Amino acid sequence: MWIPTENEKYGVVLASFRGTVQHGLPLEIGDTVQLLEKCEGWYRGFVLKNPNAKGIFPCSYIYLKNAHIKNKGQFETVIPMEDSVITEMTSTLRDWGAMWKRLYVVKSAQHTHKNEGDLFHRLWHVMNEILDLRRQVLVGHLTNDRMRDVKHHITARLDWGNEQLCLDLVPRREFSMVDPDEISVTELFKLMEHRHRKKETPVPASTHHLFVHMKSLMSFSLGEELEVFFHIYDSRENRPLSERFFVRLNKNGVPKSPEKTERQCTLFVDLGSSDLRKDVYIVVHIIRIGRMGAGEKKNLCSVQYRRPFGCAVVSIADLLTADSKDDHLLKVYACNTESEWHQIHESIIRKISSRYNLAGSNTGLAVSLQLLHGDIEQLRREYMVLFTRGVSITKKLGFSDIIMPGDMRNDLYITLEKGEFEKGGKSVARNVEITVYVLDIDGQVMKSYVAAGSGEPGGDEYHSFVLYHNNSPRWAEQIKLPIPVDMFRGSHVRFEFRHCSTKDKGEKKLFGYSFVPLMQEDGRTLPDGTHELIIHKCEENANLQDSARYLKLPFSKANLPGNNQAVKGVKESFWITSFLCSTKLTQNGDMLDLLKWRAHPERINDSLSKLKEIDGSEIVKFLQDTLDTLFGILDESSQRYGLKVFDCLVHIINLLQDSKFQHFKPVMDTYIESHFAGALSYRDLIKVLKWYVDRIIDAEHQDHIQQVLKASEYIFKYIVQSRRLFALATGGQNEEEFRCCVHELFMSIRFFLSQENKGTSPVTQTQCPCVCCNSQAVFLRTFPAVYGELLKIFTVKEVAGFVKETLGSLPATAHAECPLEAVKLQCMAKTVESQLYVNPDSRCTLLPVVLRLLQAHMQEQRDLVMCAHILTSMLSLIRKDDSVTTEPAVSEEVDLIVESLLGLLLQTILEITNRPQPAGTNMRLQFQDVTGEFVACLLALLRQMTDKHYQQLLQAFTSKDDLRDFLLQIFTVFRILIRPEMFPKDWTVMRLVTNNVIITTVLYLSDALRKNFLNEKFDYKVWDSYFYLSVIFINQPCLQLESFSPSKRKKILEKYGDMRVMMGCEIFSMWQNLGEHKLNFIPAMIGPFLEVTLVPQPDLRNVMIPIFHDMMDWEQRRSGNFKQVEAKLIDKLDSLMSEGKGDETYRELFNSIIPLFGPYPSLLKKIERETWRESGISLIATVTRLMERLLDYRDCMKLGEVDGKKIGCTVSLLNFYKTELNKEEMYIRYIHKLYDLHLKAQNYTEASYTLLLYDELLEWSERPLREFLNYPMQSEWQRKEYLHLTIVQNFDRGKCWENGIILCRELADQYDSYYDYRNLSKMRMMEASLYDKIMDQQRLEPEFFRVGFYGKKFPFFLRNKEFVCRGHDYERLEAFQQRMLNEFPHAIAMQHVNQPDQTIYQAEAQYLQIYAVSPIPESQDVLQRDGVPDNIKSFYKVNHIWRFRYDRPFHKGTKDKENEFKSLWVERTTLTLVQSLPGISRWFEVDKRELVEVSPLENAIEVIENKNLQLRTLITQCQSRQMQNINPLTMCLNGVIDAAVNGGLARYQEAFFVKDYVMNHPEDGEKIGRLRELMFEQAHILEYGLAVHEKFVPQDMKPLHKKLVDQFHVMKSSLGIQEFPAYVRASPVHFNGSPRNSCRNSVPNILSLDGARVVARRSPLTYPSVNRYSSSSLSSQASNEVSNITGQSESSDEVFNMQPSPSTSSLSSNHSASPNVTSSAPSSARGSPQLQDKHKHSRENSCLSPRERPVSAIFPTPLDPAQVKAPYQNSRYQFKKASPNQIGDTILPRSDPNLSAPDKGSSAKSIRSQSPGPMSRSPQKSSMPPFTPSPTECQSAGLVSNSPVLSGSYSSGISSLSRCSVSEASGTEATAGDHPAHLAATMPNSVSSGSDELIRRENKTPPPYSVYERTNPRRPVPLPHSLSIPPNADPPALPPKPHQIRTSSMKLDQASDSRRADGVPHVPRPRPLPRKVSQL
Repeated sequence: MWIPTENEKYGVVLASFRGTVQHGLPLEIGDTVQLLEKCEGWYRGFVLKNPNAKGIFPCSYIYLKNAHIKNKGQFETVIPMEDSVITEMTSTLRDWGAMWKRLYVVKSAQHTHKNEGDLFHRLWHVMNEILDLRRQVLVGHLTNDRMRDVKHHITARLDWGNEQLCLDLVPRREFSMVDPDEISVTELFKLMEHRHRKKETPVPASTHHLFVHMKSLMSFSLGEELEVFFHIYDSRENRPLSERFFVRLNKNGVPKSPEKTERQCTLFVDLGSSDLRKDVYIVVHIIRIGRMGAGEKKNLCSVQYRRPFGCAVVSIADLLTADSKDDHLLKVYACNTESEWHQIHESIIRKISSRYNLAGSNTGLAVSLQLLHGDIEQLRREYMVLFTRGVSITKKLGFSDIIMPGDMRNDLYITLEKGEFEKGGKSVARNVEITVYVLDIDGQVMKSYVAAGSGEPGGDEYHSFVLYHNNSPRWAEQIKLPIPVDMFRGSHVRFEFRHCSTKDKGEKKLFGYSFVPLMQEDGRTLPDGTHELIIHKCEENANLQDSARYLKLPFSKANLPGNNQAVKGVKESFWITSFLCSTKLTQNGDMLDLLKWRAHPERINDSLSKLKEIDGSEIVKFLQDTLDTLFGILDESSQRYGLKVFDCLVHIINLLQDSKFQHFKPVMDTYIESHFAGALSYRDLIKVLKWYVDRIIDAEHQDHIQQVLKASEYIFKYIVQSRRLFALATGGQNEEEFRCCVHELFMSIRFFLSQENKGTSPVTQTQCPCVCCNSQAVFLRTFPAVYGELLKIFTVKEVAGFVKETLGSLPATAHAECPLEAVKLQCMAKTVESQLYVNPDSRCTLLPVVLRLLQAHMQEQRDLVMCAHILTSMLSLIRKDDSVTTEPAVSEEVDLIVESLLGLLLQTILEITNRPQPAGTNMRLQFQDVTGEFVACLLALLRQMTDKHYQQLLQAFTSKDDLRDFLLQIFTVFRILIRPEMFPKDWTVMRLVTNNVIITTVLYLSDALRKNFLNEKFDYKVWDSYFYLSVIFINQPCLQLESFSPSKRKKILEKYGDMRVMMGCEIFSMWQNLGEHKLNFIPAMIGPFLEVTLVPQPDLRNVMIPIFHDMMDWEQRRSGNFKQVEAKLIDKLDSLMSEGKGDETYRELFNSIIPLFGPYPSLLKKIERETWRESGISLIATVTRLMERLLDYRDCMKLGEVDGKKIGCTVSLLNFYKTELNKEEMYIRYIHKLYDLHLKAQNYTEASYTLLLYDELLEWSERPLREFLNYPMQSEWQRKEYLHLTIVQNFDRGKCWENGIILCRELADQYDSYYDYRNLSKMRMMEASLYDKIMDQQRLEPEFFRVGFYGKKFPFFLRNKEFVCRGHDYERLEAFQQRMLNEFPHAIAMQHVNQPDQTIYQAEAQYLQIYAVSPIPESQDVLQRDGVPDNIKSFYKVNHIWRFRYDRPFHKGTKDKENEFKSLWVERTTLTLVQSLPGISRWFEVDKRELVEVSPLENAIEVIENKNLQLRTLITQCQSRQMQNINPLTMCLNGVIDAAVNGGLARYQEAFFVKDYVMNHPEDGEKIGRLRELMFEQAHILEYGLAVHEKFVPQDMKPLHKKLVDQFHVMKSSLGIQEFPAYVRASPVHFNGSPRNSCRNSVPNILSLDGARVVARRSPLTYPSVNRYSSSSLSSQASNEVSNITGQSESSDEVFNMQPSPSTSSLSSNHSASPNVTSSAPSSARGSPQLQDKHKHSRENSCLSPRERPVSAIFPTPLDPAQVKAPYQNSRYQFKKASPNQIGDTILPRSDPNLSAPDKGSSAKSIRSQSPGPMSRSPQKSSMPPFTPSPTECQSAGLVSNSPVLSGSYSSGISSLSRCSVSEASGTEATAGDHPAHLAATMPNSVSSGSDELIRRENKTPPPYSVYERTNPRRPVPLPHSLSIPPNADPPALPPKPHQIRTSSMKLDQASDSRRADGVPHVPRPRPLPRKVSQL
């Protein structure tokens, strides 16, 4: 039976549990679980990180821990009863763990991005460190101090990690996390601010220490022991700042005792901030111990001397920038002259290089130096290893900047300065050594009290170094004598002088001594300074042991009596400098006189007067003794010395205010509490103090009185303690008298404070008005410190009364320059922070005084910082729980504060936040200002308010206007509090508290809103402010719980719930109360409410959805529609998306994002019940589609770089705004966004087309345009001109010069019409430069790729669609495919080209299908015309392309292994785009997909046609000398002949000429004939080509040519050709130049004899670049055979680009053919006899696209079968009457590219068509060539006007014959019989536009953009010379061509020729004016 657990509530999982049993809960080791029930060794519960999943698990897997239970019962919460630091560590480490793993992923993905990589490793180390510290805390073996240090370390590490990972700042108090509910908001704010400021600006340390580690001396000339002395030296004052640090080095230059680190490491302590400057140095002196001369040879003398060696210097400023321990190698310098040794360091510092040189080239001192900051105790904690290992302390000379009371020090420093000695009968100067001894009162040498410095222990004596032969030596050696205080009296120092002989014995002979006593008889020590000592002569054997004998002698020349001239005249002297640093001894006689006042009572007056002149450090040394002296004098002679003692006491008290001595205040406090015994002193102190206060007003000089007032705190302390001692001693006598005295004192104080500085007495009138004011300020500063003392004697209420009356006596207003106002506030602040105010009894007395002062200041907006501090302190005392208690006092306090300050608080916050921020502080955090504190105060106050307080507050408003103003004010403030910049980013705790207070307050105030401002009292402004606040509240980032970690989200929901839902419910409730007033908020609130629905919170959406239905319903009632609702929705959606609203979850939650139409059926059901359901559902559909596109746009814009996704998404959105929403301004905005994207991606051509969209919306008018985007205010003409110029510039950069020319012409026309010849000239020059660029510069032809995006994971605008993309320059298929995979890193590349099935379409993945496609150009007339340069043709090959082709070879039926061509079919796919490329994007969607199959026979025909065309072109180029090199022709000939010889053409013969094939395919008879003709024609061309080749072939290639000729004969014989047929010999073949009788246009050949249907197939003959793209790959055998047949060469010819592209080799099917078999052969123009004039492509209108299209591109108009029926019938009728023998050249067999399937019964079957466009049949033999309108054709010209015959370098197979059967003259059009083409040409434009509209509707294309249709009159332009036909150009000799006698054709030709012979001139057609760009 399961029993609820009582104590077993919380545990940790010890081992992982799989949970395989029924109801089992899987557990992982380390999980924390909450236990609910128990049963026979099993628990039931849940893991805390996933409380929804409950289950059972064994008890043995759980380690139980003590826990505290909150809300016991169903919703109980368990809090582990462990150290709060441990709890925080555990939860934080769990959060970090997940983020740490993510960091690893980011690091790996970004290839170890430096910052992420560093953070990953640093975090790992910190986490391990925290785990180690956690173990230490859990073990519990730490001492309290150590535990504190560990916790401090842990919290510092936790804070560091949280900051690095951008987590929240944790408020802490004493290492423990603080619950925001347990403290007031003001306290919480102070904690957060303190922690933030601590993080932001560390407080600079005032104390610094220098760590020195002596490592070694490096020198090649050592061999003697060394002594190294370090000290810190001030070069500005030329004095040492510290004592010396002393290290002994052995002969190798390393420390003698390496195991004792304290002997080689030291800490120079107590350096002040003033000591860290450039002119402070570390000076190192090095002394060697050895022979007198460094180079002396060893002798018998064993005596060693201390001799100078070298000196090194380093500036302390060099260490300021270094944080870590730096190793320094210091250069060591030696003295040039030994006598200068005492100042060598100064010479080095001042760089007087003449006095020193390097001690050796390799000599250097290796030391480690580091500057440490903070007090010494802090260093002991932070650098524990340093102190435990051992380090000596080197003290500062003198006291540090701050003297601590506990410091004990008694050090006497003596510096051996210099000496003056006589020769002593020697011929040379002496070598003097000094030996120093310290002797006690008994004359005994004191042991270990002579120290050379720190680092080495003290010795019994000290030997100075020896200067060689110097009678005036200067040593400047400092020694330290740490003599205890009790041994100072009677002790003296003796200096013995010896001469050091350099002779063999090396004796040291004593020749004199000096001494100095350390203390004088009166108790004063040896005064600091330089002393000239007398040198007493003596011999070596002199007895100096009896010190009493020489102590009677004089020791200093300064102390000699005046008559002792003999001694004064002695030349020998010795100088020392002494300096005492003692906390117990003094050198001051006045101090000693005062302390010994009883011995000399007559000196008391002088001693008290001199006390103020004594140095403060001397006074604090003897503080207790001095105070005892003063109070002793006061007790004995109060009448006589009372005032002077009081003044001395004031002086001492104020001395302790100095920062240097402030730490002695506790010493005085201890004295008062424990040692003070003046029980009668209070009377005199009160009396004197009152005497001073009474005289303040009349005193001329206030300085002394102000000193008294400044000391009033301690004076009151003495008064109170004295009274307590008296009461204790007497049993409380004279209590009433004391109280009376105190009351009188306070009356005097109140009178003095009440003065307003405008007194009536003569004295005050002459004074400065602020004199008294200053004194009042001084008193107020110290007054709050008196409260605590008064409380020791008086009751709380009495003291509160004193304070209230005293503060209440202050004048209400002060002088403008008086500092009193600020001091008043400071006094109030201290009052509020004092113990007195904490007591509730006194608080109710003091609160009105404080509030009155605060009110006055806040109303005038003065001293706001201090006001905020006071308010913070006041409200911190009111706990949250207090307001719930029944204590009326707290409630009254809240009432008082609300009544006095709530309005002022709101007003203050508004005024502060509206102040302009200082310059340069962008997004400055406002917490740095006073705003944060005022906000915390407001929140704390609102948090304490209960129902009663709100009722009283609202009832207090006397009028509706006041209430309205209050509500508006508080709503505005709340909106400010929600701003992101109100608090720092990581203050989530503070933000949540703020939001909790706001929503609670809003719930209270909403009742007032309903009661007072509805129905007839409705106030729109208040309601609008309310709704606006609610929306902002819901949308603020800190409430978006979805973005938080699970643990953080759980904590917030447990503490506060989801506040967004609460506010949403309140919005709904308030909206329902509005009634008919809802109309006031439609459509204004649509946007804000829509913003709320973007929050991915289902409950919130459920609440908000009915409001939209309500809005639509009310708008329908009012207007009959909801256009306003729709417009507002769309605008708001766009702005929200552009702001990046929402997050990544929107993609997954897409259906629920759209609030109106998500998975919630309630709204749709409601709409369906309404009368306006159709329009409602339509609105829903529109907004849904917009939302989809906007979300895609928003997601794409988040990516880092400009790519196809961004551009495609913008295009999709741009079209949607124009076509479906017709919102022109949005449309134009997105045009410019797209333009910027293109510029960034350097897509200059696309950028031009994009900007052209805006250009086409403008007219050439003077209409003024407003300032918009980056455009200034200007006329429409000016803006259009600017756009034109910008577009031309971008077309130029994109090398799309033909398009730029059209715009140049249009601009030139405008300048011409305005007679602006200057700009006209510039424009013509620009146009000319573009023509030059066309001819001179090379352009790369881009590749085109078809891309399919399949799967639901793609963005909406790509999903399950196929596109054709224009590649970048030099970009091939592999590079393009890689680029696409980079843009879509999660996509899978499909490895086949077949159309995917539905499983791929519906997959939750991304699939990319990519292969290369070939463009089918529209402008065939330009491409087929002779004489047009390649530079021009290259443009038309790849521009304005609507259709693309892709061929895939496959085998149908049984594959013949002997001859694969029998079954080799080609599947030809033609893709038609929605817009032509290039356009406003590099890719466009495929609109229509047509698929046909090409039979093996047709395939063979195409292959041979293509090869014949290539051969003709190369031969022509060779003839016309266009080729620089004959190699391309050689290779082509070789390829064809070699393939034919090896069986290529024979395979075709075997496949198609055999009897079986002919019998089985009777319908192919004509095609077989055509194939035979082509094979003969190829042989004919080869023969002619070999003749040309022979003429131009170089000598070294003659053998190859001979081989080719031989192989050609073999080929002819293999084909069975002995000689060419008659029809081949009869007709000449023109390879270049058009015959005189040829027409400019050929007769159309897309007429089928049975009139069936139009087939979209193009002939490869009509387009030279047919082999540009290979599409797939056949089996090797097939490919070899095909290449044999086609003779594929390796020609590098630029025109044909015959090289197979690497196109789809990786994606293709298993079989492939030669490029000639499978390539996408481009074809002739789309033009046909049925096309209207509007669709004839002139060169101008083929460049730019019309504005009728949504993206400025023309749809090719498919043919309407109804329109083409009659012409086809007529053509068929005409052809049927002509026998094959009667048909002329015009209808020679030719494969029509527009035809993709043969006749009915043909073997090529039409497979399928993706779009219902018309199709046509394959031509019969008599079919006619396609019609292509000329780019220079006149509008009035008929169908068959001048069209160049395809000849010369661009001849196209057989079509190069002179075969035009119609004359150029207009009259000859009739001779073509009933040809209907002229009917189509003369159709009215209205029909064209009508069909345009019809076709657009059929194709679901968007309507025209243009609102206005404009026409531009054209003027004739002559045909340019490059395109005109040369008159009477005689063609060169031409080879014969296959030919049949066609009588009718010959007649037509003759008629044409005769017409020319009759003299009818060939008139070049006038060139039409360019159409307006808007019409293109």
